Amino acid sequence: MPVKIRLARHGKKRYAYYHIVVADSRSPRDGRFIERIGSYNPNTNPATIDLNFEKALSWIGKGAQPTDTTRTILSNAGVMFKHHLLTGVRKNALTEAEAETKFNIWKTDKLKKSTAEIEKLAEAAKSDDKKRFEAEVKINETRAAEIAKRNSVLATEVADAEKVETTEKVDATETKKGNK
Repeated sequence: MPVKIRLARHGKKRYAYYHIVVADSRSPRDGRFIERIGSYNPNTNPATIDLNFEKALSWIGKGAQPTDTTRTILSNAGVMFKHHLLTGVRKNALTEAEAETKFNIWKTDKLKKSTAEIEKLAEAAKSDDKKRFEAEVKINETRAAEIAKRNSVLATEVADAEKVETTEKVDATETKKGNK
């Protein structure tokens, strides 16, 4: 029976998440599977991967073939590298202790890179928020200046209108006095 490690789609339309499953290659994508070994959610930034490392390593060791996407996920989790090192141990190319130290070094480097990437994304989000806030403040200042300009123009028009009214009243009272 040809066994594959692949993704089974779940979730809503346009908001999918995937279960990482071990299944017979002849069974349908979302159908029967042998074992669920993890999940993958591409909707988060960065994508969330929850994987049972030991089960995945066991199935790879038994000969299960991962699909392209799952191979990438397993590689990022370190399953493929660990399998490679264990194959070297089986062939007496290196000892188990050497393999374990190489894997731990790789794991710490990977962790540093991923935390740096997460920090970079957080920093980019902060700077983007700051830029948007500054742009919004600038827009608000220009709007306030336009409103103040309009209000000053209206105030001068009202003042001019009041002057005209007062001069008309003064003229009217003077003509009344002159007519007496």
